[in-house]
Amino acid sequence: MFDFTIILDHIPELLAGAWRTLWISFVSIGIGFVLGHLLCFGKFSGNKPLQRTIAIYVSFFRGTPLLVQLAIIFYFLPLFGIFIPSVAAAIIALSMNTAAFQSEILRGGFQSLPKGQVEAAQDLGFSWWQIKIHIQIPQVFRATVPALINESIDILKNSALISTIAVTDLMRISQTLASTSFRPIEFFLAAGVIYFVMTYAISSFGNIIEQKMKRI
Repeated sequence: MFDFTIILDHIPELLAGAWRTLWISFVSIGIGFVLGHLLCFGKFSGNKPLQRTIAIYVSFFRGTPLLVQLAIIFYFLPLFGIFIPSVAAAIIALSMNTAAFQSEILRGGFQSLPKGQVEAAQDLGFSWWQIKIHIQIPQVFRATVPALINESIDILKNSALISTIAVTDLMRISQTLASTSFRPIEFFLAAGVIYFVMTYAISSFGNIIEQKMKRI
């Protein structure tokens, strides 16, 4: 029979795991946002070798499972003497993964901008970076907010895989509690509810941002 009280006894551990899941995901999303812009700019650079390298990078991280990417960073690199702590490996893998997806989202946003804007800004004396930062990026962010929020939610959900490299996130703690108490239904259900609450909060926050952007 379902025992709700056993979940209440372990709320602190579950919330601690949820907090670790959240901050690892948000740090990764932030790093990925910066890397995504750099990858996007590289694709527009006109440098053919750079464009091919970025295309390979994006294809690899979009075309392979995150679990494989985590395994390569955490288990394969030590074969070459490169040892990375589990939390750092999780952040690196999630950041590189989301950077590939965010770069494609941003690329679509930049391509949707009127080309005449750049020419007009150049005539006014704006530098390349000033055009990107003050003119294009704000417009692209406004246009891609829904897609970026969806990507953030995907990263949060996919972060459950970092439990496979010994990161004590929400999923890892749920698995441990389920195995030690022999109550898998209760703890995995509790984990599912917490994941839902976190993703719903992100989605609601994204809707607020989107509505505010429309008023600007």
